[in-house]
Amino acid sequence: MENDLHKKIKLHTAGATVRHASAFDHLETYRNDFELSKEFIDQWVLPLYMNIRNMHDRSWADYLIQHKEDITEDVTLALLGDFNWRTRTVGAYLSALKGYRHQVDLIGTHLLKSEVCYAGDLYAVVLAYYNEPETVAYLNRYLDYYLQKPELYFDQEAVLETIAYLDTVNSTSHLSRHLNQWNAMLESRGELSRIRNIQVAGIMEEQEGKGHAQKLLKSLNHIIVNPELNTKAVAEQIQFLTELKAFFD
Repeated sequence: MENDLHKKIKLHTAGATVRHASAFDHLETYRNDFELSKEFIDQWVLPLYMNIRNMHDRSWADYLIQHKEDITEDVTLALLGDFNWRTRTVGAYLSALKGYRHQVDLIGTHLLKSEVCYAGDLYAVVLAYYNEPETVAYLNRYLDYYLQKPELYFDQEAVLETIAYLDTVNSTSHLSRHLNQWNAMLESRGELSRIRNIQVAGIMEEQEGKGHAQKLLKSLNHIIVNPELNTKAVAEQIQFLTELKAFFD
């Protein structure tokens, strides 16, 4: 019993706060067969995991630039392969900085399986940074499945915000594909708001025209998300990632 309790505490600390079976269980997850050393964690995890989302104090970026020659594929794989949200978020970010495009499937699988919390929003930013058909497909696959799981309070909103941002950049309409299911999920959670619906219609008007936006607004009784505010936050993170990567090229 003591061993079971220790295991549960370890999983909770790693970010596995919700154990769930999903349609993505068959996907193979990259996983280390070793424990990370204290020295490794002190260098790559502790200085970064709480800071890489911080767009107000960007001093953490100076740390990365100072150590850019030490960031290797082995480092990013060790981070991504550790079963912990702290290491995986840092690993995904460093992978993008170094341009390890071949690690996209690893990051996309982490997003789909959502084995640990506090990581999905960062995976989404990295996938949106690459902005390729394959990376956008991971975001859409995530939403297709997890928007049907209102009992799982994962990263549905963050990923939807990212899709809305990409629609603006790419002149696509992936957001509209998910709105009804997003609305249904929020309705089941009792979180709907008419004001938010008007904001979504504004985004849709910019992307697909006033007629489509009015039709959408009539078909939905409530709002879904606040894309204007949230897409700006996503855009800021991706812009900074792009600027920072220039120091690594």
